[in-house]
Amino acid sequence: MGRLPAGVHAKLLVAFVGTALLVVVLGVLGLRLLGQSNERVETLGTLQEQAFAYGKLRSDAGHVRGLLAQNAGDDYQKVHPAFRSRQDSSAGSLRIDEAIASAVALIPASTYSDNLGFQPSAEDEPFLRRIRATSERLSRVMGKVIELDRADPQRATSFRVRADLIAIDLNQVATELANTHVAKADTLIARNDNAYTHSRNLFIGVAAGAIVLALLLGFLLSWSVIGPIQRIDTRLAAIASGDFSGQVDITNRDELGALAANVNRMNDELQRLYRELEAASQHKSDFLANMSHELRTPLNAIIGFSQVMRDGMFGEINEKQQEYLDDILSSANHLLALINDILDLSKVEAGQVELRLEPFSLPDALEGGVVMVRERALEGGVNVELSASPEVDVVTGDERRIRQVIVNLLSNAVKFTPQGGEVGVRATQENGEVRVSVTDTGPGIAAEDQARIFEEFQQTEAGLAQREGTGLGLALSKRLIELHGGRIWVDSELGEGSTFVFTLPVGGRR
Repeated sequence: MGRLPAGVHAKLLVAFVGTALLVVVLGVLGLRLLGQSNERVETLGTLQEQAFAYGKLRSDAGHVRGLLAQNAGDDYQKVHPAFRSRQDSSAGSLRIDEAIASAVALIPASTYSDNLGFQPSAEDEPFLRRIRATSERLSRVMGKVIELDRADPQRATSFRVRADLIAIDLNQVATELANTHVAKADTLIARNDNAYTHSRNLFIGVAAGAIVLALLLGFLLSWSVIGPIQRIDTRLAAIASGDFSGQVDITNRDELGALAANVNRMNDELQRLYRELEAASQHKSDFLANMSHELRTPLNAIIGFSQVMRDGMFGEINEKQQEYLDDILSSANHLLALINDILDLSKVEAGQVELRLEPFSLPDALEGGVVMVRERALEGGVNVELSASPEVDVVTGDERRIRQVIVNLLSNAVKFTPQGGEVGVRATQENGEVRVSVTDTGPGIAAEDQARIFEEFQQTEAGLAQREGTGLGLALSKRLIELHGGRIWVDSELGEGSTFVFTLPVGGRR
């Protein structure tokens, strides 16, 4: 699907339209099956109504047949020698015959649509005509029977037998008509059951097919979109980590394919720029290293000769000359420290710094750093205190580089702490690492400057006002701590002082 020459919008639209069509087809099928079922129910209702009406005709015919059978039994009793004395039975026979005649007279009217409640079908009309004709014949015979019941009861018996035969015929026709409709109703019920089962299975099959098609369409479409996005995301993550060796392989002929092509072009361009930056950084590091090395030689000579002259080894010097020589030495030492920082930083960036990882006493290193800054702290009226937890003892690392970081942080803390302030050094151990913090009561650092001060040649306004330093100390400290596998950061608020914290793995670099 991704190779189709269409946009993602068009593909999504096609998928939505296709799903909607499946729903429409399913709805139309459901309506059709429901309509067919409704028609079958209506037909079944009509058949059941007709079967009920015809069943009533059969019941009426059966009732007439029963009365005739009962009266025929009375005739047998009358002619039997044991019952000849019962002459009064003729009156009972007359009443039964009259009831039979009344029942038979009602049957023809029951065969018309007005009394049936529906229009009989063409198939039913022959049966109904036979019922009406038979009923009329039976009515005529019963009329004759009633006349003879009054005039000659003995002759009435033969006519009553004829009436019974006609009643049997009437009952058979009515029964056949009723049974025909009952059979039709039963057949239709069976067909309805089969049709319901077939319709249910058909609907379930179509619904399942529609769901499968919708899921398949959704899966294909989503994978054609999500798959390329995942591959592009993986490639972007690799680019962000500095890996420019791969390419995004996407065959989509839509916006995602264009995006993948742009990512590949960006990857190639970033790789080219990264190589150029690496080359420029290497040239810069080489230049700084060479320059720093070349500058240290004349600076050492300037410092050495200035110290000799200040000590009077070439003759007495006056007070003004002493002042100038002190300024020369101070500036030269400041410049030498700057050159050393630049040289160290360039070596770190060039990957030329090799740490000498050895076990050393961290409390001793902290004590040594405090001793180095104590004289300047006393001159500025700053109190420096050291507190190390008992579990902090020996760690593995490059002792000289760690001392360099400690002295740098302590020097900054003393420099920015006003007279009467305090600098606290604290060391603790937790979660397999040692945490060292240097806290001062200086002016604090704004939140927007807390990340920037760890970059090269970056200083806060307070640092610029001091007119000391170059903004390389914290950048170098950050590089050295990270080489040891640790972290360094600052917690500070303006007017509340600052706390610089760095961590070191207890067992050395990880």
